[in-house]
Amino acid sequence: MGMTRAWVLHPEIKSDRERRDPEPALAEAMALGAALPELEVVGGEVVRLPRAHPGLLFGTGKIAELKERLSEVEIDLVLIDGSVSPVQQRNLEKEWKVKLLDRTGLILEIFSDRARTREGVLQVEMAALSYQRTRLVRAWTHLERQRGGLGFVGGPGETQIEADRRAIDDQLNRLRKQLAKVVKTRELHRAARAKVPFPIVALVGYTNAGKSTLFNRMTGAEVMAEDMLFATLDPTMRAVDLSTGKRIILSDTVGFISDLPTQLVAAFRATLEEVLAADLIVHVRDIAHEETDAQARDVRSILTELGVDPEVPQIEVWNKIDLLEPADREASLTLAARTDGVLAVSALDGSGVDALASEMTALLDDVRMHEELVIAHADGRRRAWLFEQGVVTDERQGEDDTRLQVSWTARQQAAYRAL
Repeated sequence: MGMTRAWVLHPEIKSDRERRDPEPALAEAMALGAALPELEVVGGEVVRLPRAHPGLLFGTGKIAELKERLSEVEIDLVLIDGSVSPVQQRNLEKEWKVKLLDRTGLILEIFSDRARTREGVLQVEMAALSYQRTRLVRAWTHLERQRGGLGFVGGPGETQIEADRRAIDDQLNRLRKQLAKVVKTRELHRAARAKVPFPIVALVGYTNAGKSTLFNRMTGAEVMAEDMLFATLDPTMRAVDLSTGKRIILSDTVGFISDLPTQLVAAFRATLEEVLAADLIVHVRDIAHEETDAQARDVRSILTELGVDPEVPQIEVWNKIDLLEPADREASLTLAARTDGVLAVSALDGSGVDALASEMTALLDDVRMHEELVIAHADGRRRAWLFEQGVVTDERQGEDDTRLQVSWTARQQAAYRAL
């Protein structure tokens, strides 16, 4: 099957007070399209509108102009960087004689292509069905697909099998039951991890900020790290010994993006719960990106939506300083050094990563509590665990038991009680 030729349109609607800067938004939308391997993004443009037309989104003159352009460059698929109603989609497809995807549909397609774990696949399928249900049902042959995508772009979806809402609801119920089993297994794994008294550090950030490159730098793992939006979807976790000697569990999470479809925020809550369980959140920013401040605001907004405890410590990492011009790089390094909780690094060449490890260690060395424990002589397992953790400050043997003085963190105390 050949490449699908795509054209990207970013509608800049003047009446929308929350609208984004159009040029960077278009560039991001084109990068989103390029993230799908079967798409060839031929070009794109910003279309300025006073307001959205309810039936066609664009005015009739603009539709005719675009129809001619799309025909000239032989476009198969139009990507609209925004929300398109089912009526608008049907009318535009009829006018232009092409397929059409809005931002939500495109992100769902990318997520489906990236999902690797069983949980990730189920989450995407549920999000896609919820999305399609609101659109009075288009093709949803992705349920019997042979490729990774959802069938919106090409392949099996071209057969356009029609399904009614009851069929979608039945499928959603079946997926929920499957997901419940997967989540239960995940909870068992998390409970097992809770007994390991190593703090969890979650890497979060806008998509393509360099989280996976930093993860690989710190763990020696080979996680997919490409200059591509949503290169990582399912969370990856590794135990890692920092250069300071402290052992942590590092989690690489899915990248955030502005206007993330609400279906995905809900569906990926379980995937992102590693962030909710984290002892430390490391917010990785692409400091060389022209929209870095706006991206950072989007990430903070999504963390708030997820319900992250504001008391959980955070480090802001200004990544990709190697891409800055020398003068800008020096300015960023100086500003980061003067700002609490901010570090400038290059995950690619490793500069600043040791300083990041030291900052992580400082924040994770919790206030220690002092306590006396009484352990029966027969309970050698607990005694051995305490010595392995290095928390015993004094030991006195009695006739029937052993009295241990310990200095430990709240996490170690909880892990000990879970033994």
